[in-house]
Order: sequence, then C-alpha cells, then structure tokens
Amino acid sequence: MTDLANDEAFLTNPEEEALMSVVNALPKEKAHDEVKPLYDALTKNFGHMPGIFGVMAHRPGALKNLVPLYGAIMSEGTVEPKLKEFAYLKTSMVNGCEY
Repeated sequence: MTDLANDEAFLTNPEEEALMSVVNALPKEKAHDEVKPLYDALTKNFGHMPGIFGVMAHRPGALKNLVPLYGAIMSEGTVEPKLKEFAYLKTSMVNGCEY
C-alpha cells in the first residue's frame, strides 16, 4: 500500500517540510476510467468537480463509495443541506484546512 502522505507526487511543495501533507485533486484526464462517469455527474451536479471528490479519485473504490454516502448525508435528515455544507465549511476553516 502506498503512503500518500509521503509520496512526492501528491505534495504541493515536496522540498519543504509540511505541517500537514497535501493531496492534490486528480484531474479527470488522470483518473481511472471507472470513475470518469462520476466526474461527469459531479460536474453536472455542482458546476465543477468538488475538490474532496477529486482527491478521493486517487482511490477509485473510495470515490465510488463516497458519492452515495455523501448523497445520503446531504439529502436525508432534518437539517437542511445548506446548513450541513456550512457546518463542514466552518469546520474546515476552524481547522485551517483549505476547502
């Protein structure tokens, strides 16, 4: 198994020691063929390919399972989807993560 946190191909600036490793989103052109339809569907739904899904594309099986999980989280329950999105955006900001 590859350790993405230490793989120079995934780091934004591998020459500097990072406080937290950065895994860049995988462009559709480099994605495995089995997840390219997900790129199309997500781009159609969001107007772009959200970064979290592009990052998960490094592991096609993970992306294929994340998309339905995300859909269930966002569409089910009593909290409005916009409030759910605000919650994870705010959490990202509080933790100093890029969104």
